[in-house]
Amino acid sequence: MSYKIVGDSCCDYTTVENKKDTFIQIPLTLDVDGFQIRDDDTFEQIEFLKRVEVSKECPRSACPAPEEYMKAYEQADDIYVVTLSSELSGSYNSAVLAKNLYEEEHGTKNIHVFNSKSASSGQLLICRFIETLVEAGNPFEEVVERVEKYIEGLHTYFVLETLDFLRKNGRLSRVQAILAGALNIKPVMGSENGTIIKLTQVRGMKKAISSMIDYAIAGCENKEEKDLVIAHCNCYERAEKAKEEIEKKAQFKSITIVDTRGVSSLYAGDGGIIIAC
Repeated sequence: MSYKIVGDSCCDYTTVENKKDTFIQIPLTLDVDGFQIRDDDTFEQIEFLKRVEVSKECPRSACPAPEEYMKAYEQADDIYVVTLSSELSGSYNSAVLAKNLYEEEHGTKNIHVFNSKSASSGQLLICRFIETLVEAGNPFEEVVERVEKYIEGLHTYFVLETLDFLRKNGRLSRVQAILAGALNIKPVMGSENGTIIKLTQVRGMKKAISSMIDYAIAGCENKEEKDLVIAHCNCYERAEKAKEEIEKKAQFKSITIVDTRGVSSLYAGDGGIIIAC
């Protein structure tokens, strides 16, 4: 049986996934002051970050149309779809609608849409876990069951260099953002059932990343059997230092560093770090 793993473009594939024809990516569209950017191989991170920096409005993302997912559903017998958290985007609903429309036209097929309840590095971990299970010969239904269980135990954390995005999208007032910036306050954020929550806040980026790492290590059981992914937005050296700190504090099966694509860059902002395990 042939299979495809379909991720929306918030899933930060590495060059490893991009070289395999079993992985498909469905792009979202980014909007900065009316300028439309398709989050595909043409995405230019630095140019995008410059546009966001000077923008007075909140950049937005638009989920893929169901038709884009439907095209991917035609390409294999078994289809596994991993989308950005349904609490953060309409991508999940679009993928589900595409499944329903496809089956109305072509009949029932092995298509399952996973709500990652995560983003970025968390989605990548889910996609890699699917590949491992399928390549080991597990049937479709068992893969779905085990991946859904895996998602329930997955944790995602992030630290932002700037609070401008939170201010622009209404999650933080201008006064709060200015005060936090003046005091160099950095919130440590996490996910809970797909929604973003603040875990704590500290002064300075270095302390914030250390705090985030401590949360990740404490929240992850059987670390030596788990993979961890660090996604960074235009700050590879910061991600590398985070990796070194993790390696000093705990033993994971593997640690991967990946650069953020468009949607993840929009959420994380320049200098942002995302950890999933």
